[in-house]
Amino acid sequence: MRCTSCGFTNPDGMAFCLKCGAPLVHPCPQCTFQNPPAARFCGKCGTALTGKPRRKRGNGETGKRGKGQKAERKTSSSDSRLRTPVSPQPQTLDSRLAAGERRQLTVMFCDLVGSTALSEQLDPEELREVVRAYQETCAKIINRFEGHIAQYLGDGLLVYFGYPTAHEDDAARAVRAALEIVGAIHELPLQHMRLPQPLQVRIGVHTGLVVVGEMGGGGRHEQLALGETPNLAARVQGKAAPNTVMISTATYRLVQGLFECQDLGPHTLHGVSTPLSLYRVAGESTAQSRFEAAVQRGLTPLVGREHEVGLLIERWERAKQAEGQVVLLGGEPGIGKSRLVQVVKERVEREGGLRLEFRCSPYHQNSAWYPVIEHLQRVLQWQRDEPPSTKLEKLQKTLAHYHFPQADTVPLLAALLSLPHPDDYPPLTFSPQRQQQKTQEALVAWLLEEAERRAVCCPWEDLH
Repeated sequence: MRCTSCGFTNPDGMAFCLKCGAPLVHPCPQCTFQNPPAARFCGKCGTALTGKPRRKRGNGETGKRGKGQKAERKTSSSDSRLRTPVSPQPQTLDSRLAAGERRQLTVMFCDLVGSTALSEQLDPEELREVVRAYQETCAKIINRFEGHIAQYLGDGLLVYFGYPTAHEDDAARAVRAALEIVGAIHELPLQHMRLPQPLQVRIGVHTGLVVVGEMGGGGRHEQLALGETPNLAARVQGKAAPNTVMISTATYRLVQGLFECQDLGPHTLHGVSTPLSLYRVAGESTAQSRFEAAVQRGLTPLVGREHEVGLLIERWERAKQAEGQVVLLGGEPGIGKSRLVQVVKERVEREGGLRLEFRCSPYHQNSAWYPVIEHLQRVLQWQRDEPPSTKLEKLQKTLAHYHFPQADTVPLLAALLSLPHPDDYPPLTFSPQRQQQKTQEALVAWLLEEAERRAVCCPWEDLH
């Protein structure tokens, strides 16, 4: 079937053009009605679409016509096909990218430090093993944060956050991925190799406008982002010290409050006329979300939500009267759900209630236990550099203040928190299903004892 959009001749049975992707239609030669590709007769006038067009006859007409009439009929039929209106078709993703698509990206450059020295001191096969292990580790982390590796530049990586899928927190995803790469570079499975020095990386991150489109020639094409942003990200990476993450001012504005950043002042970058302020990312802050970071800086007054606030406060008052309440607060992103919950949190703190907060994470969708684990780590005040024995001791001291049955609680929670089995307890011999059930029972018993002492407000953020 011939495509009315680009003229390409498609095989029979196709619903869309193989060349341009436009829907294929079967125009009626008699009335120009647009029929589906598989139609054999026109759905409007009944004309056979595979044979000669059928002409309607009047009462005084016969089946015979002269040559001039035949020629006239053929001409008019041909003209009708030429005049068949073609509706504009929406552009596909490939066609948009071929023409170039303007969008905002967070670009990350990651480079292995001292690769030239490594190439001089290692056999090429050993160097290949090192670079492959480094690339695979980076790719695993980047994919978890839904970044896109645009190019492998030798021992460097060019990564886009915001393409092909955009997120509201692409800048934060890029910085988190960068910090995890720095932390994971020491854990590469290269213990059997005698490296002249420990592996180190430099990472630079910048956010700005780009045009993403198809680039290349000679039969090889890539989807690349062009503009000032990738160039600035490369220059920012060049200013980073080994095993550090450097970000620009544009990225810092988007992640401010979520990370501990050190202002390094303006820097002159090669090829850039204006000095650019740079920040070194020391690590994540105590803020669990952008909203919590905004709370620390101060919120504007809440306006126009008196009814919703009153409903939540009423449920809290009932909970204080020993009538447990569950409220599901839903809505589009940015509509103000967290702001409403913040009003209740402030009310709970003023009245001496207990707030137990759980936060689901888009980065840990494969772990249903993540919100509970993250909450327990905050309750136990764990530090990242603490040994497992210290963390286990904190768990035991915390549970010692409670009176609910704890025959298996310590080993169960130790297993949940990936701690070694405590020496003072017999080993767990439950099946996985039974162990999960008993872990849930221990957590519920802990929560119920807290509720016996005072009213508890337990918000779950991003439950979806």
